[in-house]
Amino acid sequence: MVVTPKAGSLENRKDRSTVNETPPLSQAISNSWEKIAPFWPLKNLVAVNPIAGFENLPFEEALRKANAFFQQQVLPAPMEDVNRESIKWLQAFFDQGQSTISMPLRNKGFLKSTLSLIHFDKKIHSNDKQKIKWLQQLPHDPEAVISKALHFLGIKPSCHETFLTLMLTTLPGWAAHIQYRANWTDARDKENDHPVTGIEYLAFRSVLTCLIWPQATELLAWHRKALERADTNDTYSTIVNDDNGYQQRLLKQLNGSRPPQKRSRPEAQLVFCIDVRSEPFRRALEATGNYETLGFAGFFGVPVSIGNAVTAESYASCPVLLKPAYHVEEYPANCSHRSYKQGYRKFQGIMRLYQSLKYTFAAPFGLVETIGLTSGLWMAIRSISPKGAAFIQSLLRRRLTPAYPVIPDLTGIPFPQQVEMAASALKLMGLTETFAPVVVFCGHGSTSENNAYGTALDCGACGGRHGEPNARILAKILNDERVRSELEERRINIPDDTIFVAAAHNTTTDEVKVYDGQLPDTFTGKMLTLKNDLERARNNNCIWRATQLEVDTAPGRATQRMALRAIDWAQVRPEWGLAGNAAFIAGPRWLTKDCDLQGRAFLHSYEWEKDKDSSSLKTILTAPMVVAQWINAQYLFSTLDNVAFGGGSKITTNITGKIGIMQGNASDLMHGLPLQSVFTSDDDPYHKPLRLTVVVYAPAARIGEIVEQHDILRKLFGNGWVHLICYDPKDQKIYKLTRTLTWTACTCSSN
Repeated sequence: MVVTPKAGSLENRKDRSTVNETPPLSQAISNSWEKIAPFWPLKNLVAVNPIAGFENLPFEEALRKANAFFQQQVLPAPMEDVNRESIKWLQAFFDQGQSTISMPLRNKGFLKSTLSLIHFDKKIHSNDKQKIKWLQQLPHDPEAVISKALHFLGIKPSCHETFLTLMLTTLPGWAAHIQYRANWTDARDKENDHPVTGIEYLAFRSVLTCLIWPQATELLAWHRKALERADTNDTYSTIVNDDNGYQQRLLKQLNGSRPPQKRSRPEAQLVFCIDVRSEPFRRALEATGNYETLGFAGFFGVPVSIGNAVTAESYASCPVLLKPAYHVEEYPANCSHRSYKQGYRKFQGIMRLYQSLKYTFAAPFGLVETIGLTSGLWMAIRSISPKGAAFIQSLLRRRLTPAYPVIPDLTGIPFPQQVEMAASALKLMGLTETFAPVVVFCGHGSTSENNAYGTALDCGACGGRHGEPNARILAKILNDERVRSELEERRINIPDDTIFVAAAHNTTTDEVKVYDGQLPDTFTGKMLTLKNDLERARNNNCIWRATQLEVDTAPGRATQRMALRAIDWAQVRPEWGLAGNAAFIAGPRWLTKDCDLQGRAFLHSYEWEKDKDSSSLKTILTAPMVVAQWINAQYLFSTLDNVAFGGGSKITTNITGKIGIMQGNASDLMHGLPLQSVFTSDDDPYHKPLRLTVVVYAPAARIGEIVEQHDILRKLFGNGWVHLICYDPKDQKIYKLTRTLTWTACTCSSN
């Protein structure tokens, strides 16, 4: 009797040959990864559009296809088994120090290390000699591994791309992190000690699928049914209606704005990040006195990496669309950094000891016995009196690692480039004349306790970092007399009585710290007045923010409540972050100064008359506007489907490998915002899912030329991912760009 091998058997498939693969497998692999947006680790979370890989499609079609690819409540049970086994290996390989024992052979790369060790994983091969032999006979080249796996599974060449895409989108969070690791990480990052590529990950997933679910062709049928079921008409109609309603209200406000008849010299000019949280604070500050505020990307046009001479840490402090052009070390001001370095090493030594005791297998039991009572008391203090706990922590930290002012060492930036940075930044923000006596570059960051998503609240323009180092660098450059002399040659005349300083806006507490320790005594009075007015603006803005968070809004109490949220380890929502964002406005300050934009607009300063060659507008539309669209899309999709595109509830999350968040102990890597960042309760969204509306105060012809010249802009505007509105200064009319990239007149009715 002749026994015919079953469809899923290894014997039946191992000798199949490839004939007329169309497209080539390498192209199918490349195309599958184009559907995956990168996702940054916890140390510097960066907002991205989770379905950026579908931006080449019209928005409504992309929404439908993404729903079919990324649905996670409804995967076939065998695919869940493949995911479960994938996750445990991914956790081990990508761990960044949470585990006390590192995975062996990681330095050999992802595929080589995992395939070498999977032989010992009985859960995967069940000691099946046939499976073990098949594993041993796998080729070394990852593309050849994928090819062999696809043949074994019976996937037709015409379905290669779809199947490989499903290998990624059925575990999208981990795929997104690998996309980051393979294509976006800094080459100097320690993570690169154990490298990974996209093709290696697909080979790994394909191998596990062969071993666990040999009938995986069923996944293609599941996807076809999911595509048939995907109906986004209701969702899309809601978004369209909400977009239109918001635009009408916004344009009605802007349409009433008029330029001032005369521009006097302000007491101070403060340049804030374009972040939506800056908008209400700017209004609050301007109401306190003769101040002018401007909006500019929070890295202040300084694309650098920042090093700390005490901690020896280094990181990129610029938008992820850019690479650091120079490196700047920061040193303690007016003293040697050696004493601070010794204190830092002691503190780090204590932390490493505690970490090793906490995570070693047997040590936690002894640790509980030894310090259990102390830990229990400390937990009680943190829960009952967060303010008292913060005071104790601050006291201990000051003893071990005293705070110190820092100054940047600019020797890493050649002088001609310092001049170029200064000129470009001033031109781009429209600050080339009528300088105030004090000009403040105000970076921003956020503080919170026990918040795995903390860096998501920091400056997106600084790659998920605080922005004050960049502010310090630009201020120091512009205070250099040699730089000012060179700027005069470019017709940028900075008065002798103008000084530049850096500051930091804490968006959780609204406190603004001004770094003015090096200023001449003649500025003491001006700085004291400014600091007092910044505190008044803080108190007033905290009342507004307390209203949004539904906490005590009484004068004085609101400020205390906001400060308490920053130090409370049980607080799931220290601030609303960028929730509510809906618009990006590029124009002069008078256009928005009298408008209550409710903290929903990114405001970028722009004066079209000074931008003769349109270079500034081109930069604004192709860089900060694109970053704003990433932020807008992340909030939109985290609200639409918090399971597929968000982070789930903070209450049930666990940190894995110090790189990301999982729900429970073995879920996908959550690659979006937590529920509490976009919802007031489980069923009540705070963030309104809207597409970004971009308003530019410039001639329509000039804007249209820039759009035509850039693929990214034609894609975003032409496919309906972003709305573009022109407020034309030449005829004072408002136009909207259609999907065919033509202008149509826009009315401002009250509907």
